[in-house]
Amino acid sequence: MGFRTCLESNKNILMEGALGERLKREYGLKFDENIAMANLIYSQDGVSALSKLWNEYIDIARKYHLPFIATTPTRRANYERIFKSNETEQVILDNVSFLRTIEKNSGIEMYIGGLMGCKGDAYSGEGCLSESEAFTFHRWTTEQFRKTNVDFLYAGIMPTLPEATGLAKAIDDTEIPYIISFTIQQDGKLIDGTTIADAIQYIDATTVNKPVCYMANCVHPSIVYKALSHSFNDIKLVKERFKGIQANTSPLSYSELDGAIDLKCS
Repeated sequence: MGFRTCLESNKNILMEGALGERLKREYGLKFDENIAMANLIYSQDGVSALSKLWNEYIDIARKYHLPFIATTPTRRANYERIFKSNETEQVILDNVSFLRTIEKNSGIEMYIGGLMGCKGDAYSGEGCLSESEAFTFHRWTTEQFRKTNVDFLYAGIMPTLPEATGLAKAIDDTEIPYIISFTIQQDGKLIDGTTIADAIQYIDATTVNKPVCYMANCVHPSIVYKALSHSFNDIKLVKERFKGIQANTSPLSYSELDGAIDLKCS
């Protein structure tokens, strides 16, 4: 079964929670200043921690007979950051290979995705790109993922419509299935003020290889519920196309959570 078919034929699918906070707080791992978690696969501690976390989700998927989707920890591995680091583009291919090994040993229905992200700040939108700039900037990363056997691409915590659209267009030519996940607020809008409905409508209208679905991540379920309850989002298009969440444990704002010393929970 392919990734598109999996999403179309299953009511419930398990996705990993964000790994970063657990890797820092439970395992004491330090991230690269440029590419964050992408080079953890080159250390014994990193391999051990990532394997343990993914296998915890695999156990849950097995117990509840759910397909499981996981993504490479490469959100910050764009061409600018990679070439500022001590790594090369091989770090993208190596992350896919490592996660593929986890999948092959899982014994469950599992799909692996290549994680991408905005150039600027995902929580404030500062430094994000225009549509044309984003297409050019992200095209390099999508081409690296095209060289791999990744099942899908995942654009995580995208705060602005122009950059999300440019990234979607960069994926468009690859024919790889993909998900766009927005940074959303309880007012029902992205950080740049675009409603969820308008964002979905615009990206769908400007791409041929449309996203398989849309979702939100790094946000509490109560905020997503409020966001989707606004009349401008409570429409057929959003109900059909917005399908998932990677949830935070806290309903606090992005500014309150980002860089918090202690772990915030609801």
